[in-house]
Amino acid sequence: MLRCNMSARGRNAYTMTMVTPPPARELMLRGAETMSRVMDQARALADVARRQAEALRPSFEAPPPPPASGSPMDLARDAMEYAFDASQRAVLFWDTMRQAGNTFVEHEAAGCPPVLIFDYEMVVDGRTLSRPCNYALVRIAVPEGLPPTDPKLRPFVIIDPRAGHGAGIGGFKSDSQVGVALRRGHPVYFVIFFRDPEPGQTILDITQAEGIFLRKVSEAHPEAPKPVVIGNCQGGWAVMMLGASQPELTGALVLNGAPLSYWAGERGRNPMRYLGGLAGGSWPAALLADLGNGKFDGANLVLNFESLSPGNTWFRKYYNLFQKADTEGERFLEFERWWGGYFLMNRDEIRWIVENLFIGDRFARGEISAGGGATFNMRAVRSPVVVFASAGDNITPPGQALRWIADVYRDEQEIKALGQTIVYLMHDDIGHLGIFVSGAVALKEHSEIAELLTLIDSVAPGLYEMLITREPDSNAWHVELKERTIADVRARSGEAKNEAFPAVAKIAALNQSLYDLFAAPIVRQLSTEDSAEKRRQMHPLRLRRTLVSDANPLVAPIAGLAEQVRQHRAPAKRDNPFLAWEKLWADQVERSLDTWRDWRDAWTEIAFHGVYGMLAAVGVAGGETPEEPPSAAALADAPEVRQALARIGSGGFAEAVVRMMILLAQARGGVRRSRLARSNALMQTEAPFSEMTASARQALIREQTVIASMAPAEALAALPKLLPKLAERRRAMALVEGVAGPEAELGDAAQAMLAQLRSALGLTGGLVRVGFEHAAIPSD
Repeated sequence: MLRCNMSARGRNAYTMTMVTPPPARELMLRGAETMSRVMDQARALADVARRQAEALRPSFEAPPPPPASGSPMDLARDAMEYAFDASQRAVLFWDTMRQAGNTFVEHEAAGCPPVLIFDYEMVVDGRTLSRPCNYALVRIAVPEGLPPTDPKLRPFVIIDPRAGHGAGIGGFKSDSQVGVALRRGHPVYFVIFFRDPEPGQTILDITQAEGIFLRKVSEAHPEAPKPVVIGNCQGGWAVMMLGASQPELTGALVLNGAPLSYWAGERGRNPMRYLGGLAGGSWPAALLADLGNGKFDGANLVLNFESLSPGNTWFRKYYNLFQKADTEGERFLEFERWWGGYFLMNRDEIRWIVENLFIGDRFARGEISAGGGATFNMRAVRSPVVVFASAGDNITPPGQALRWIADVYRDEQEIKALGQTIVYLMHDDIGHLGIFVSGAVALKEHSEIAELLTLIDSVAPGLYEMLITREPDSNAWHVELKERTIADVRARSGEAKNEAFPAVAKIAALNQSLYDLFAAPIVRQLSTEDSAEKRRQMHPLRLRRTLVSDANPLVAPIAGLAEQVRQHRAPAKRDNPFLAWEKLWADQVERSLDTWRDWRDAWTEIAFHGVYGMLAAVGVAGGETPEEPPSAAALADAPEVRQALARIGSGGFAEAVVRMMILLAQARGGVRRSRLARSNALMQTEAPFSEMTASARQALIREQTVIASMAPAEALAALPKLLPKLAERRRAMALVEGVAGPEAELGDAAQAMLAQLRSALGLTGGLVRVGFEHAAIPSD
């Protein structure tokens, strides 16, 4: 009885010690947190408005006046001459438009085949696989005038974007990605796709098919290294999914204008990333797919792309055709072959893309399901990655192309520790399509990337920027890989944090659920294949081409009229003042359209931050915190790092030479392509490297990079253990100096490291402190 009472009193005493915070205090704390978030979003909105106001500040620069007219008689003569010239150009303009319309009609009737100008043969048709999809692997035939391909050279596999258009932009002209690889003797394969998707195909089916394609390529070239896989735009994240899920299949990965971090960008710019949020999420794409009887029309995506630059896509490119009607037609028709082909996606495919990439930005965060409970994690990619982006790209701005690096890796040290090599290349001003179709870009950037890929296995793991400059008094290019940091990537990619986007993901999921529950069943019941096809044919992008083709009887007479114009062509003189007035008018029209675009984009961004920023502030985003990247201590404790550091004093001549070259490259902060070429030649011809397999050499470089970057002082001090004999030390030093080149060209830091290497090996009189980095000098 007493024990029971005491026990009860004990429980009461224990209960009394539990102090529950008053509800009012908890409410005050939550209110303060909410108010703080509201103030942060208000400041962000004010910053957006300030930037937009600065960008929209009107310019009062008057356009240059056209040349003054002469006498009234001269003016009348110039007017008649101009009128005759303009009418002739109008006929030639409409004849070119007619030819483009005919090309479009013929292309559609043929099922929208790839626009490759190269002949090709089918290797694997994805429609015949156990999980069929509308993708296929073809091998490009070597055109006349080029040497045959070398089966021992690394094959190139190019994957084009399936984002509204068809396949072939990577090879629709001679100066292209295909042409660059063929001229270097590489076997070239292309992943094409057909207009209509296979019933029920998914993005995961396509990824599986692409894995089968790569196995087939490797089987066809057993003596060659793993294939380079090039992904253009949307094809870039397809390539990364492949590299993450099946890393054993891929060699180097090249991502051209690929949007892997769709939320990234800079305030006041890159408005396309806001459209999904203002549309309410993925439900409009689902609605369009349901109206298409389960198929989403890619012409809708193309229309969005065109609206990003209306001055150019809706006016300037047509005015250029009118202005240069005698010479511009062929180039215009060449591009229209690709731009005018529109492809379809299944309902599930477009929803997957919108929800995982455009709305959810799940790839960079490792949240895309790969099936079977697994996810696509970019940290699993082990192949070298080359990223090509442009500051002038308004479809995939630099932030979207580069930000994933900062999202996936804690810092550049972690990239090295994981044995990964990432190289990015920035163009100053080329637009999105220019990345793939510009002949100048193909002859410079893509050519230099192809040259780098022959040496990529000799590049030590790390993060680099590829810098291309012209050699003085020469047409040759000087190429250097300069070491960069994650901070450099963040500076390139704009906003590091934007709480409005997680709120978009929440609202989008809610809207999609409401659409699926209430609207989708009705829309699907009312849609048929006939109604869907009629909707597709009435799409403005298709209609404006079919109406200006020989299918329209009113257009048929243009061909004969154009032939007469060519026979009696009388262009106006170049100094005709009315030509100057025409150009002035065209510039004003383009400027007006772009001004409208700027105002539209400004209000789009302000509305986005005003709506979703405030929703995030009041907790709609769920208060989710991103997963913390591994700390430096955790990185040092990683199994691969511990294993490498345990071998600091192990090894011999090969380990010592590679370690010395890496220390020297780290001191210089980068490596020139000429040194890479000498390093690659050393690895191919000098024993013991020439006796190793390619994979063994790569493993050696990765291990020594971890050692040199995580423990540089110990790595330097252990060199005598790896090279106990004086003859070996001298030979190793001679090889390293041969790769480094003339010492006068190395710079102070690299010269200092070279002196430390000689000193550590006893090739000079004692250890000399030369002031490179104290971290690289063993402490006394």
